[in-house]
Amino acid sequence: MQITHLGHACLLVEYPSARMLIDPGSFSRYDGLTGLDAILVTHQHADHVQPDKLAALVAANPGVAVHTDPGTAAELDDVEVSVTRQGEPFTIGEVTVEPFGVQHAVIYEQLPRIENVGVKLTSEGEPSLFHPGDALDAEPGPVDVLAVPICAPWSALKEVIAFVRRVAPSSIVPIHDALLTEVGRGMYVGHVQRFGADGGVQLRDLADGNPAQF
Repeated sequence: MQITHLGHACLLVEYPSARMLIDPGSFSRYDGLTGLDAILVTHQHADHVQPDKLAALVAANPGVAVHTDPGTAAELDDVEVSVTRQGEPFTIGEVTVEPFGVQHAVIYEQLPRIENVGVKLTSEGEPSLFHPGDALDAEPGPVDVLAVPICAPWSALKEVIAFVRRVAPSSIVPIHDALLTEVGRGMYVGHVQRFGADGGVQLRDLADGNPAQF
């Protein structure tokens, strides 16, 4: 499995059988990004999806499947969308996608609750990946890779620490630009080190635009 951080919460996740983009959001480097099998939108927020940019991305990838929750799907008038629901996994190639959690990030309390915001990806012989999409209440079970789209100030929140403890990954990938600053790395690594002895938690510093193999 190869992961490339393309800005904010956006990840390009490539398995041997599928090429998926998670949360294109405000990511603007669409030129040349083709060959996508699916686009997974965790929830409706500018960092996760912008309808006009998503429509342009779909136009550049004929036949790409777009999957998102019912509320976000209703806002995407110009894009054909498959609605995702918790408890209803689906497949993309040989990859199983499971929706998890509801919107739980502290900064989004003013927004309505939605059915699912996180996605767990599994494929035989490959590491599992969970992209919470801000769903800190999610219970995806143990995963190998946790992709965390949170900004640096949130890393000190007890809810974030408890979430990482519960999911207990062997690798954490910070995928928000703020975490790629020296201050952001220092704040987050400090917390990882605090409970690293309990579960062997690691931090993978996935710099913007650079791929990582898992």
